[in-house]
Amino acid sequence: MSAPPRPRLEGHPPTPGPSIAGPARAASGGGAAKVVGRKAVPVAVRPDQQTGDGRYPIAWLTISAPRGATPSATSVCECGRNLFAAGHRKALALIADHTDHKTRCPLRTDQEGAAAV
Repeated sequence: MSAPPRPRLEGHPPTPGPSIAGPARAASGGGAAKVVGRKAVPVAVRPDQQTGDGRYPIAWLTISAPRGATPSATSVCECGRNLFAAGHRKALALIADHTDHKTRCPLRTDQEGAAAV
C-alpha cells in the first residue's frame, strides 16, 4: 500500500488557529521563560573584534604540549612561511625562530623610515 501524496509547501497560507508552542521553563527550574514558536528569541551578539585601526594578524604560532606526549609547534606567516617542529628541543627552537621572524618578515617591515616621495 502506498502513502498519499504530500501537498506542496510552497504557496500555502499559514495554518489558522492558536500556536501549539508555548513558553518553556529553563531546565534548572528558575529564570525567565523562553519563548518558543514564531516569536524571535533575542541572542547575545558579541561586538566586532576588529578595532578599525588597520591592524590584522599575519603570523600565527601554534604550540601543542599535551601532558605525557611529544610537544609540537607550527609557525605560519602570510609571507609564505609554514614550518612545523616536533620534540622538545625542536619546538623550542621554532618558537625562538618565530619570535625572530617578526623582525625579518617582509610583510612587517616598518614603513616609517622610508623616504617620503
